[in-house]
This record gives sequence, C-alpha cells and structure tokens, in this order.
Amino acid sequence: MLLDFYYISNTKYQSYHLEKEKKIIGRTDKVDFPLLTLEGIDVKIDTGAYTSTIHCSNIKEIEQTLHCHFLDATHPEYNSKKFTFKNYDIIAVKSSNGQIEVRYAIKTKVNLFDKNYPITLTLSTRDDMRFPVLIGRKFLSGKFVVDPQLENQSYNQHVQ
Repeated sequence: MLLDFYYISNTKYQSYHLEKEKKIIGRTDKVDFPLLTLEGIDVKIDTGAYTSTIHCSNIKEIEQTLHCHFLDATHPEYNSKKFTFKNYDIIAVKSSNGQIEVRYAIKTKVNLFDKNYPITLTLSTRDDMRFPVLIGRKFLSGKFVVDPQLENQSYNQHVQ
C-alpha cells in the first residue's frame, strides 16, 4: 500500500511516499487457528480493544494445567475437543466500562491472508456476543490497516 503524507516547510508542501507492507483488513473476517484445529471462525476487528479474545467455556486450572473448550455447542465449528495448556498467563483486562477482569491468556497462531501470525488470546465467555473472537490493537499494530467499510478481506482472498 502506498501512503502519501505532506508537511509544510518554508510554506511549501512537500510530498513523500512511504511504502508499507500492511494489509488492509475490514471490520469483520473469517480466520483459522491451525494449532487449535479451528477453521473459518468469525472475528470482529476491534481497534477499541487492546487485547484479542476467544470464546471459551469450562475453563479450569488444575495442577498448573489449563483445561478448556473453545466455542460452544451452538457454534458450527464446535468440536467438543478439550484443550490443555501448560504454558499460559493470567492477565488483567480492562473493559470499555472500566471494569477490570482477570483472564487466562494463551499464545497460538492465527491465519490471515494465507499467513500464520503469532497471537495472544485471552479466554472469555462470549456466548452473549455475536462474534466468538475479537481481534484487538495489540495484534493489529504494525501488520494491518483497518477499513471499517470492508468485510472478510482475508477470507475472500483465500476463497478466490
């Protein structure tokens, strides 16, 4: 993508072109999580959120091992597979209304535009939300530019 910017120097406009390798992503998309064996998962791109999160149920920590199920039975990609993680974090997440919630976080891979990217996902019950996954600024920064008029840019490229 070619970005133009201007600045005023001695009352003259000077134009500079910067070549960036950022992909344009829309407000929603469908992604794969290859390490979690989840494909075609609907995601909402949320520049207002710092962290990324995935809908997870039956979250339990037993003897320093995290156990959970991704998605739920109402989701078409739900496979009832139990996941366990030895490597995970516990982080504090501040919601838009100022509430602080402590959540588990895992590191995995997400596939966008036919490329696997590392991503940290917090685990949260999102059964009352339209999208099971929310992608936040921490992941987007430096890789993507968001155009809220677009949808499914990665998925549409993959299907073609």
